Amino acid sequence: MQLSIVIPVYQSASCLESLREKIHQALEPEQIDFEIILVNDGSRDDSWRVITELCARYPYVIGVNHRRNFGQDNAIMTGLRMANGTFVVTMDDDLQHDPDDLPRLLAAIQASSDEVIYGTLNISTDPIWKRLGRAMHAKTLEWLLDKPSDFQFTSYRIMRAEVVRDITFYEGAFPFIDALLVQVSTRFGQIPVRFQPRHSGKSNYTLFKSIQVWLKLLISFSIKPLRIVTFLGILAFLAGVISATVVVLTKLLWPENFTQNDAGWASLMVVMLIMNGLQMCFIGILGEYVGRSFVLTSRRPQAIIAKVINGPKPTQ
Repeated sequence: MQLSIVIPVYQSASCLESLREKIHQALEPEQIDFEIILVNDGSRDDSWRVITELCARYPYVIGVNHRRNFGQDNAIMTGLRMANGTFVVTMDDDLQHDPDDLPRLLAAIQASSDEVIYGTLNISTDPIWKRLGRAMHAKTLEWLLDKPSDFQFTSYRIMRAEVVRDITFYEGAFPFIDALLVQVSTRFGQIPVRFQPRHSGKSNYTLFKSIQVWLKLLISFSIKPLRIVTFLGILAFLAGVISATVVVLTKLLWPENFTQNDAGWASLMVVMLIMNGLQMCFIGILGEYVGRSFVLTSRRPQAIIAKVINGPKPTQ
């Protein structure tokens, strides 16, 4: 198998046949041996029925049905574990990622030493909150995981099978594909791809869901946020010590300017700074231990598969 295409599906019954047809039209003339893995992530519409029909008509379509909605990255991880291709593409189900770019992505990774190549998108028509969210997401990745600053990470990407194998070893309940890729590889590339209007309906990603995704990235793959608490605690403690020194020196050198009211207020503020700083340091240190324990002991499943068509059920 040359190419596996993993597509998480949510509320997309109306566009799945068009998506399959466009993928076939893009790859068949190039004589590319491919499979399409559709992972239904708890859709409430007829998505699973449509996937079942596609699997019955086209042997190269593999259908996977989650028992409930686990999230886009969890669905992608399910599909990646079932992929048989030498190269694996992930793309969205709404036809905004143009299937005509699939041969270009494949040719680009075959002609280079890159292990992951992203399709970069020019999405200038999105609401400003989405564009700001993408920028904040990118900066968070740069800070937490040393993402290259000149790269645009998108969900339209092609990977070598060995990289896919490495990231699917991750068993945590909150996977984040880009974060996992940054942890296992530094050989990234990118090429521009076309961005198409949605086939139908509207985006399933609301502002609230976008914030949830950002928080998952922030707390699931690094303990740096905990270290900020420790750092702020140290700063508060040092501010308290410096303030105490200033208070004592002022009392000794200029006692006439240091009234009883001044002394009481200054002493109270110094004690508060020192004690709050120490408390924040202790919270940060405890958070380090709790965070590491959480990473090591979390055994919540990424997803639960109800049924697989045209493919083996993976070990969970």
